[in-house]
Amino acid sequence: MTLSAVCYHEHLLSMKVLIVEDQLRLGQVIKQGLTESRYTVSLARNCEEASDFIFDNSYDAIVLDLGLPDGDGLDLLRKWRQSGLTVPVVILSARDSVQDRIRGLDIGADDYLPKPFSLEELQARIRSLVRRQSTIKTTQLRHGDIEIDLLGHTAKYDGQALELTNREYALLEVFMQNPGRTLSRTLIAEKIWSSNFDVDTNLLDVYMSRLRSKLEKPGQNLFKTVRGVGYQLI
Repeated sequence: MTLSAVCYHEHLLSMKVLIVEDQLRLGQVIKQGLTESRYTVSLARNCEEASDFIFDNSYDAIVLDLGLPDGDGLDLLRKWRQSGLTVPVVILSARDSVQDRIRGLDIGADDYLPKPFSLEELQARIRSLVRRQSTIKTTQLRHGDIEIDLLGHTAKYDGQALELTNREYALLEVFMQNPGRTLSRTLIAEKIWSSNFDVDTNLLDVYMSRLRSKLEKPGQNLFKTVRGVGYQLI
């Protein structure tokens, strides 16, 4: 097995999947099946719960039902895509007409699986999406005048090299991977540090201040502080 295959296999074993399904029994069956395949799985039963999970966590794939008690799954998906969420989404729905599938895919779904379905097929489709995502994932990210090279571990601003510490670079990368998305302090800490013990200290604020001093010009704000929540790259 090649190194890339090993890394991909290890990624699958550590994959985090969000299931959005209002039918509790079906949701639990899907969750159990994915958990037995060694995925980390969260289960939301409505739009509000799903948005809370997305807000506080980072996922590799989402399985989305459309008929939710507090809204339509397509409207929820549209909001996610408009906010910059790029996580692969598999729609799981009893709406199985061609027009339903076309609409779901046009709004931003990556796959569409009608009910009833095979759990094995769902797992295969999730694996395929994650594999495709990892294959096409760019090694360079750009947001406005900021550019980072994931392979070279370097960053530029206005074409000029940025002198960043490893922690500052990691922090910038998290924002560049999620432009326009409000990131909670907990989520940022989990990405930057091995644990979230620093969340309640001012350490994150110190690093944010350093990053801002290197990127923001007078009268220009690249980062928005969302009080009581976290930060956003705007």
